[in-house]
Amino acid sequence: MPDISQPMNIQQILRFLPHRYPFLLVDRVVECVPGSHIRAYKNVSVNEPFFPGHFPGAPVMPGVLVLEALAQAGGVLAAARLEDVSGKIFLLAGLDGVKFRRRVVPGDRLDLVCEHARVKLNFCKMDARALVDGALAAEARITAAIADR
Repeated sequence: MPDISQPMNIQQILRFLPHRYPFLLVDRVVECVPGSHIRAYKNVSVNEPFFPGHFPGAPVMPGVLVLEALAQAGGVLAAARLEDVSGKIFLLAGLDGVKFRRRVVPGDRLDLVCEHARVKLNFCKMDARALVDGALAAEARITAAIADR
């Protein structure tokens, strides 16, 4: 199992996730306890490639990308249980109970929390919340499939 007892910087996160710019949506992992929870964040910058079109003059991070950021944090949590992640990929398999509570805008720090990770066969389910300044921005129950590359 990889050493994840310390916070992870971007270089360490890149070892767990196949995503790259402009689709990597986790900037730092603050805490990761395999089989339990992860706390990570995404710094939302005005320079994000989606803001010019969503929406001109009133930039808002698309809700699907907030969910993708949560799924990526959940992927790190699921990967943290494995001895070797090099031959695996984590695929979003389902979202349940999705609710959006507030907008995410440039300058926000999107805190990503996934908890209660349960693995059964090749699926991992977890409860996920995205927060800005402690206020709930989005929530969902995420199911991810653990597959061979």
